[in-house]
Amino acid sequence: MNRVAFATLGCKTNQYETDALMDLFYQNRYEITDYDDLADIYVINTCTVTHVGDKKSRQMIRRAKKNNPEAIVVVMGCYAQISPEEVKAIEGVDIVIGTDSRTHILEYIESYRKGDKKTPLVVVDDIMTVHNFENMVLNRVKVHTRAFIKIQEGCNQYCSYCIIPYARGHVRSRSMKHIIEEVETLSQKGYREFVLTGIHIGSYGVDLGEKRLIDLMEALNQLEHVSRIRLGSIEPRLITEAFIERLAPLEKVCDHFHLSLQSGSDSVLKRMNRRYSTDDYASAVSKLRKLYKNPAITTDLIAGFPGETENEYAETEAFIERIGFAEVHVFPFSKREGTPAATMPNQIPPNVKKSRADALSQIASKMRHNYLMQYNQTHLSVLIEEEKAGFYIGHTCNYLKVKITSESHLDAGRIVNVQIHLNADFELVGEIIS
Repeated sequence: MNRVAFATLGCKTNQYETDALMDLFYQNRYEITDYDDLADIYVINTCTVTHVGDKKSRQMIRRAKKNNPEAIVVVMGCYAQISPEEVKAIEGVDIVIGTDSRTHILEYIESYRKGDKKTPLVVVDDIMTVHNFENMVLNRVKVHTRAFIKIQEGCNQYCSYCIIPYARGHVRSRSMKHIIEEVETLSQKGYREFVLTGIHIGSYGVDLGEKRLIDLMEALNQLEHVSRIRLGSIEPRLITEAFIERLAPLEKVCDHFHLSLQSGSDSVLKRMNRRYSTDDYASAVSKLRKLYKNPAITTDLIAGFPGETENEYAETEAFIERIGFAEVHVFPFSKREGTPAATMPNQIPPNVKKSRADALSQIASKMRHNYLMQYNQTHLSVLIEEEKAGFYIGHTCNYLKVKITSESHLDAGRIVNVQIHLNADFELVGEIIS
């Protein structure tokens, strides 16, 4: 039993955890195979943000058993943590692991193999009683040219629509020492960009004493072989004058900020328990735009939150047009059992939610085009990620995807300077410049 395959659903934090477990199996002489190939063990790292995530998790379980009926199927992550008995009851599941103790996965597999195999092994503790960060070790990244670095776990915000605090528990921060050691190891192996990720990275350090996210960013900025530091999703309350003052000298931090919004209506934000106002959000964007020439401000929106009136929806439309985002991800509200929003009155009909989400997506598309047009005939640096259909594909510091033409070979992980052209399909095409 030396072949293992992984499937990852959901967020970048899940991707880091999968990468770390891949590394653990690799260090123990397992062969990592593609998920659709024949494997002896299938590991599914699940998402439970919406019921769609649960459904996709179940589909991946069925695919594993179809590939190899004799394989051991391990289901781990948020869905397993929230609904362990439901996961246990799914035909084909052998081991269920929550959102802690995942570094012991090889021990659980060995224990299951030595048991009677008649009953799935369930390893899911009360996550609310867990107070220590589970330190995973990442020495290699199999799939990506940039490395996701998990810096914290858990969330103390309890937004009214979100199940994740119940799946991940309270905030636990990783030590700066471990983070720096991991980044140094990967940077010496050729990785140049590092994405700081977690469940709520703006909370980094609240349990460590004096150290905060900006202290970590300053430390990483000093590492010789690091070229880019990219932040995962953050909230506007993080962007204070003091934060901006310390951010300004950090030349390796990418000018791409995913500032979580969710709604452009203050009354809806209050029902969401988001703890900031649209004025706070606009102020944060203004501070970033004073510091950077043209930063990519990206965000998420929920359309049709319970009780959202036509006027509140109109406020959201007006606000996002006022801000002018580089990119917006729009989601119709999805009721999640176990959250306050699921039982709120005045639930919005599905057709209205879809109509509003479609309209917001159209506005978002126009804003995206406007942002891209500003880079036509400009020079940008691009991190090469892959070769596809005759082009080298990569991303700029502000996370614009670029297709590059080059007569000479370009290795993945290399950063090159290009002149940008915007084609008729609103794609950025780059030509190498010296």
